[in-house]
Amino acid sequence: MNQLLPAFIDQIEKLQSKGDRYFPEGIFPAYRINTGIGYRRPDTTVFYSAVICFTLQRIRPQADAETASRIDDICKKVIQNYPDFRNKDGLKTYNFWKTRPSAHFPNGHIFRHFDHFRIPDDIDDTAFVYLTTNPHPDELTWLKQKLALHANGPNRPIRNTFPGYQQLRAYSTWFGKNMYTEFDASVLCNMLYCILHYRLPLNQHDHDSLAYIRSVIETGRYRSVPFRCAHQYPRTPLIIYHVARLIAAFDPPELTGIKPQLVDGARQILHTSTSPMDRVILSISLMRLGEATVRIPVESFTPADFRGFYFFIAGLLTAYEHPLLYRLSVMPLFHMHWICEAHCWTLLAEYEALWNTFSTPQDSHNPDITKVDTPCLNPPLKSV
Repeated sequence: MNQLLPAFIDQIEKLQSKGDRYFPEGIFPAYRINTGIGYRRPDTTVFYSAVICFTLQRIRPQADAETASRIDDICKKVIQNYPDFRNKDGLKTYNFWKTRPSAHFPNGHIFRHFDHFRIPDDIDDTAFVYLTTNPHPDELTWLKQKLALHANGPNRPIRNTFPGYQQLRAYSTWFGKNMYTEFDASVLCNMLYCILHYRLPLNQHDHDSLAYIRSVIETGRYRSVPFRCAHQYPRTPLIIYHVARLIAAFDPPELTGIKPQLVDGARQILHTSTSPMDRVILSISLMRLGEATVRIPVESFTPADFRGFYFFIAGLLTAYEHPLLYRLSVMPLFHMHWICEAHCWTLLAEYEALWNTFSTPQDSHNPDITKVDTPCLNPPLKSV
């Protein structure tokens, strides 16, 4: 039996909070940072904890009985925190931060004192909460209706995207009534994963969201201007990771034609990247698309290999639709990066689980990428 997956679960388990001044029991410690200005704060967010839970649930079938039980315990402790991040009025949407009372920019010195910086619920956190729990069919029907109310349209026109996308009735990242409309390819992948997982009926908003994802890959914008394609996940490896995960799980017809481009892009970046964790997520993506890569020695990784890796950001100027401010919004000075050691160990566990699904060992000295059958690490779909 492979011992590496239990070892990664050990690391994740050790990092899960037992309850302290910054992180409630079950929440995984995360930090928001901006190295350019020497900024670092502990951040009490549900995002990383829900993503970790989602990923562990998907790789659970590859674990032995004891490890699977430990995964269940980790997820149970995460899920007990979800009510604290639920919509402030009791609706079934979820926020990045605690809502009652609002705890935006927790443990900070300035932003947390101003309602101007309070963010609305978002479809990203909401998707992961729904995916890691067992929502009632009525709740799923309500969610689809709620998503439509906040999609791009005449009453909520998007401005901070390319002109060719402004007519797409795709979903916005945000649920807020007064929040600007925003397209993020990775966020859309996460909500579409939720919609397809629960086999909800597709509408124009779903098809237009898929059209947006397809176009940013087809045009190469995911490589040339990733920030404009995904404000929260503004790096090409992150976009590849999310799109590949959606395709591998459901193979939506709208995305079938972009698989070769994703594979080629991932191969090229993998060949040149010096970031250990970017190499991990690119290899995960390639394996999900049926492409086995040279083995990464994840068994020798330490926290030093996580330095410089971030999975999620907030652009402090993306909320402003003024053209000048939007042009400035791409500058790292105006970005908050969120980091989480437990999530990095989770990505290593995901890599190991995928690697173990390939029965043909790859020559560790061969730089070529070999075509294999696509592995499936998704539990059975649920019907509504």
